[in-house]
Amino acid sequence: MKGSSVGANLFALRSHNTALVLDLLRTAGPGGISRLDLAERTGLTPQAVSKITARLREDGLVAEAGRGASTGGKPPTTLRLVPEAGHAVGVHLDRDELRTVLVDLAGAVVGERRAALDLGAGADAVVSAVARDAEGLVAEVLGPTAEPEPGSEGTGWSLGSGWGVGSGSGSLAAYGSLLGLGVALPGPLDHARGVLHRVTGFPEWDGFPLRDALAPRLGVPVVVDKDTNAAALGLAVAGESGSFAYLHLGTGLGAGLVIGGLLHRGARTGAGEFGHQVIQLDGPVCSCGNRGCIEVLCLEAMRRGDAEEAARVLGAGTANLVALLDIDLVLLGGRTVEEAPERFVRGVAGVLEELARREGATGSAVPVRVASGGVWGVAVGAAQLLLGPLFGRGDV
Repeated sequence: MKGSSVGANLFALRSHNTALVLDLLRTAGPGGISRLDLAERTGLTPQAVSKITARLREDGLVAEAGRGASTGGKPPTTLRLVPEAGHAVGVHLDRDELRTVLVDLAGAVVGERRAALDLGAGADAVVSAVARDAEGLVAEVLGPTAEPEPGSEGTGWSLGSGWGVGSGSGSLAAYGSLLGLGVALPGPLDHARGVLHRVTGFPEWDGFPLRDALAPRLGVPVVVDKDTNAAALGLAVAGESGSFAYLHLGTGLGAGLVIGGLLHRGARTGAGEFGHQVIQLDGPVCSCGNRGCIEVLCLEAMRRGDAEEAARVLGAGTANLVALLDIDLVLLGGRTVEEAPERFVRGVAGVLEELARREGATGSAVPVRVASGGVWGVAVGAAQLLLGPLFGRGDV
């Protein structure tokens, strides 16, 4: 597919009705779904569904899956999404490492890479590392870079206002099935413009236009968001529903918030700076400049080998969040959580249970569990920054 026009066609098909149909095809899996069921579940007329699916089949995004169960007449033909028709790269750019994944249209990981990285090494070195790993992974999975088709140079793709647009001639432009690259990293940052702010501990990144640095070089659209937002989006697309908080404790601490089924970035895309709540006024100095932040208290406890204390501190901050937002679920993730997942779940849940008892809340406390996806969850979520809008799930 590397020389096809599938990627461009995907962007052209981003209508609301097409997104509804594509999302149902995605969730139906390999067994597929019939046109009649698509019409019933979307509220569209059978004629409208037939037109949409015919166009999707023509573009290679949908294929016949077989025959459904007969209800007395001719068994209906079922249709399925063609996962290999599209791909997206997801990048988790952490303070000390780089994780890169390639996922297909169905969201399945088809390739992954991990490398050590120093976020403080400077913009040129970091941008080059991201580009190099993305290029290498795509070539490894999809085949060597092909030459762009005649006449394709300079056309670019568009995901709409605010999205990074590839020049059409970068190193990945020849891969027609590649929708683009999503980059997730610690905040704060401006998601809409793809510009970093003062990344905690790395103030030299303030104002750096990461999206615009990567998109022309790679020749494909680039989307930038916080690591916690990307992970929360990935979890919601994978089936988590309602209102939940994803708490990411790795080299730092932040939150991704899904409220009423929608990813909450805030008015200035700054929501979720959870780790810098001050809960100990005379506590140790945090990398953000304050004293006694949840982040520094958690990480110092882990450095002492005291996972129980780290979980208790995280639980105190989580209780504040639960009391403020009245969410349905707390999900824990990140490398530090992965070191002692049961202790963190037990510690945070214990604090929330005490909160529920004090408040006399009806029913049980807000449940706490480890997020699915493990240490690759942020990178997979970063790929969903590209895939989500195609299925009407850009903000979940």
